[in-house]
Amino acid sequence: MLIKTYVMKNVSQNTNYPIMRVILAFLFFATNYLFASPFATWTSTELTLNNGLVQRKIKLPTTEGNFITTSYKPVNGEFKYFSAKITDFQFEANSVSYCGLSNWSLVNIQQISDKNQGDGAAVTLQSADKKIEVTINFLLYPNLPVIRKSLTIKNLGANEIALESVDVEKLNTVSYWASTFSWICSDYGRRRHIGPYEGNMQDALVIIHNMDWASGIVIGNEATGVLKRTSAYWNANDICAGLTHKEARFPFRKWIKSNQSFETPQVFTMVYNNCKDPNEILNTVVPDFIRKNMDIRLSALDEKPTFVYNTWVPFEKNINEKLIFELAKSASDAGMKEFVIDDGWSSNYGDWEIDKEKFPNGLKPVFDYIKSLGMKPGLWISVGSASTDSKVYKEHPEWFLQDKNGNLTNNHIEVEDHEMKSACFSTGWKDYMKGILLKLSLDYGLEYMKLDFAVVTSAYIFDKEKSGCYASNHSGHKDHNESFYTNYQQMWTLFDELHAAKPNLFIDCTFEAMGGLQLIDYAMLKHAEGNWLSNFDGVAGANTDLRVRNMAWWRSPAIPATALVIGNPQMQDKGWDMHIKSLAGALPIMLGDPRKLSDQDFKKYRAYADWLQLMEERYGIMSYRQDLANFGEPMEGSWDGFQRINSDTKSGGIIGVFRHGAIESKRVITISRLDLKNNYQVKKMDGTVVATLTGLELNQKGFTLTLDQLYTGELFEICKK
Repeated sequence: MLIKTYVMKNVSQNTNYPIMRVILAFLFFATNYLFASPFATWTSTELTLNNGLVQRKIKLPTTEGNFITTSYKPVNGEFKYFSAKITDFQFEANSVSYCGLSNWSLVNIQQISDKNQGDGAAVTLQSADKKIEVTINFLLYPNLPVIRKSLTIKNLGANEIALESVDVEKLNTVSYWASTFSWICSDYGRRRHIGPYEGNMQDALVIIHNMDWASGIVIGNEATGVLKRTSAYWNANDICAGLTHKEARFPFRKWIKSNQSFETPQVFTMVYNNCKDPNEILNTVVPDFIRKNMDIRLSALDEKPTFVYNTWVPFEKNINEKLIFELAKSASDAGMKEFVIDDGWSSNYGDWEIDKEKFPNGLKPVFDYIKSLGMKPGLWISVGSASTDSKVYKEHPEWFLQDKNGNLTNNHIEVEDHEMKSACFSTGWKDYMKGILLKLSLDYGLEYMKLDFAVVTSAYIFDKEKSGCYASNHSGHKDHNESFYTNYQQMWTLFDELHAAKPNLFIDCTFEAMGGLQLIDYAMLKHAEGNWLSNFDGVAGANTDLRVRNMAWWRSPAIPATALVIGNPQMQDKGWDMHIKSLAGALPIMLGDPRKLSDQDFKKYRAYADWLQLMEERYGIMSYRQDLANFGEPMEGSWDGFQRINSDTKSGGIIGVFRHGAIESKRVITISRLDLKNNYQVKKMDGTVVATLTGLELNQKGFTLTLDQLYTGELFEICKK
């Protein structure tokens, strides 16, 4: 306490010495954290989790008994959702079901923490049959109503066990009122349902909201790809989140050997009350937690991308050194910050040797030239595919996926493709690809990797049997069901090892590698920075822009907007400036042929690029995105918009406002997440001030914007006066 008092006193007295002030401020927050009360306390019969915002009480078994949550609610106010006897968790081991209601003996409880201010407890239990030990890990975070949870399951028996149907959270609700009158906001929190619901791979985030009670539950599922499962009132009055069950389309299974353990993915939940609209939660505490405490790769980046160019459209594989040099010069003149060479640079898939006819001097001089122009070089690679004429395929056929008949197969596309096969990450393939990718990044200077094509499941094959790996001789998985989980995890391990070698490497893990159409989730965010989310081909003009804004709205703010890499708007399209304005709500990326731009277009592009970079430098806009108040899903005949306000510093940010065929030409624009007492200016990109208002006035009164064209939009800076 004396240390804290000393630090607080000196922080206030050393205002004229900035370095000293920073050091002392750090010491204050560090000591405040170190000397704070723990978020988990316990007696011999009860564990209490409480961070001042949320409280969960759990009955502990004494000699033998249940492990059940008896109360889970916001600290202040009432909360009617949960019953007084909550199952807490459930899983199957060798088809035997274990849950909080089973008989357990308490082994121990210990305090735990993580590197992102998480604090809590780990409770270890032993099953009555002495075959299973489970540790339930709880973490809470400062100033957020979040409880994050995982299970560590240990096999105490002599024989291997199959772990399946894992519900990390299993929350029992009261009957009738909870299920009958609640909205189930699924699909990244954006789609509303009534009644029993079983989610799928797109349910990284689900919100259960009761309008009459003005309360609800946020469920964030950090399981990977097609293996996540979140349900509400599906088989009973309960809410479950964890891994897919054994009867699912893509079932989770993990074989655990004797005396070994498996830790599940985490699930986070938030309970709230006094909230009329679930979008308020979706736009505030959810992105705050993801940005600050989830340990996502984007938050670790020192420098986030602001304007990316990619060669895929219109050139596809028809690229060479001369063309890339020309495109790079034009892209640089247009203000691009990253330049990504897509498919077509290699002699085949698998060996990833440079096509010497196209690039006679190799790629390093190309990357060096791109860097000399002030851009970061990027490259497309299929992370899990090889050509049948490749050296690696011929030498190591045992590294490749087998179908149910034992044949080597291509899990990416539904065609008779004898020229490409899919590799299995549960083999030596992972380390082989690590060597390839490390050489490209460390020796050649690659800074952006677009890693593509199916690894576990396909975005385009809908026959569930044509997925995963059926091989019985691959060391990483014992059977087909286990291959789903292991291959995802090996891909994440590869990404982590690449980042360890090159921390600021930007990895774009495409939806094809994720295994589902437009699929992105929290597991990916913890191992890769971005996700090539969509390909909007052949749709120039307003339809392209609407699709871009709709996709960005749909996935955010549950998913950080800068992780959303949305293709394929082209630089030379008529009305291209609307592409950039629309993409400013995600990760701005353009394709096309920049050589076709006029001198005037180059100047306009450079103005957009410089403005976006300036906004990032001033406000860190690429770390934030919120819905613009009173604007909904982008659609024909309406207005839509977004804001990227720095909600931590309240210093400002940008907004984008769009009229898409709406009858009315005027709208009142309000802005949230600013300091209510400060004065702010709303500026056009050229610096023209259109409004000067306090944060409170911008939030409650706003300013009137007129857009005369039916299909148009504008970007504005919001800055402190």
